[in-house]
Amino acid sequence: MSIHRILGVYFRYLYVLRKGPQQLSDLFYWPIIDILLWGLTSIWLQSTQHVHNLPLVLMTGLIFWQITTRGSFDIALSLLQEFWHRNLINLFSTPLKIIEWVFGVILLCLCKLVITISFGSIAVYILYSLNVFTIGWQFIPFACSLLLFGWALGFFAASLIIYWGHQVEAIAWMIGFLFAPFSAVFYPVEVLPTWAQTFAWCLPTTYIFEGMRSILHTGTFPTHYFWISIALNLLYLILTISLFKHMFEKSRAKGLARLE
Repeated sequence: MSIHRILGVYFRYLYVLRKGPQQLSDLFYWPIIDILLWGLTSIWLQSTQHVHNLPLVLMTGLIFWQITTRGSFDIALSLLQEFWHRNLINLFSTPLKIIEWVFGVILLCLCKLVITISFGSIAVYILYSLNVFTIGWQFIPFACSLLLFGWALGFFAASLIIYWGHQVEAIAWMIGFLFAPFSAVFYPVEVLPTWAQTFAWCLPTTYIFEGMRSILHTGTFPTHYFWISIALNLLYLILTISLFKHMFEKSRAKGLARLE
């Protein structure tokens, strides 16, 4: 073996880290997300004497959070695939309108989501004998609301990608988990610090997961939580789709070829 060739490989990938802060996500972003999410979950479990159906509460949060993360990831990934295949210019040189692309991607996300949630629920039932659909048909409205937020995050990520290109493509994987610690996925919102609770109540996901836990504990559907989450989701979705359209037009004016 040659030490020079080994060092050559080492410095080749080391210098990639210096291209921008997005290259440092593996070093800082993912560790802090894990520390926040599972640290807060541990604090809640330690401070709680008894939680009824604790495994079911945790698994329900895990399965339904996939709706948000997959929704955001699929939209951003659909755009990135055009980059990777060098098909961006070909795609938008056709009569295809940007709003038609938006609805086409949303339709794809719906199909993939049904498969993902069905598979995950069956896996949890087989491996842990837990039925995450214990809440019955009451889960459907909250699942739809989660999906709207996932799309909003996806279009926000796509807005950055369509303008800055490959240098921010890591945002496609990062954006879905950024809000997880503040969304009360596995623990009540009261576990968060006061300043974080204020931010959490601005997220529709907080109302969704608090509502789901309310159904599991009391069996009643929290209508006010649902409608607040829907209102916030529609607001964020309209804003992010408008932002994506705006960033797309700005990027096209500069030339889409630069992104490939």
